[in-house]
Amino acid sequence: MHVVIPYVVAALLFGLGVYGVLRRRNAILVLMAVELMLNAVNLILVTADVSLRSASPGTGGVLALFVIVLAAAEVGVGLAIVLQFYRMRKAVVVDEVRLDGDEERVAG
Repeated sequence: MHVVIPYVVAALLFGLGVYGVLRRRNAILVLMAVELMLNAVNLILVTADVSLRSASPGTGGVLALFVIVLAAAEVGVGLAIVLQFYRMRKAVVVDEVRLDGDEERVAG
């Protein structure tokens, strides 16, 4: 199998993830798009580890495992934030999130 195929698949996955982050308005779908990007990075790390003869073999797999752990933590924290936001606003639309806190000053 050519080494180019996993790189192309990873590039497509990463492109889909970037499109999802930039285009989607639902926070859950944005988290899923971030997961796509992280999985593309994992694919590149494992492919590079297998295809390139490095001084320390297996580092790509270890880095991929680190990215998987990072992705799991990101999903946990992200879902907690989204659930809390849903409890407060009954919606998870990213465009309606105000980060400057002006809404509380107006309401209170």
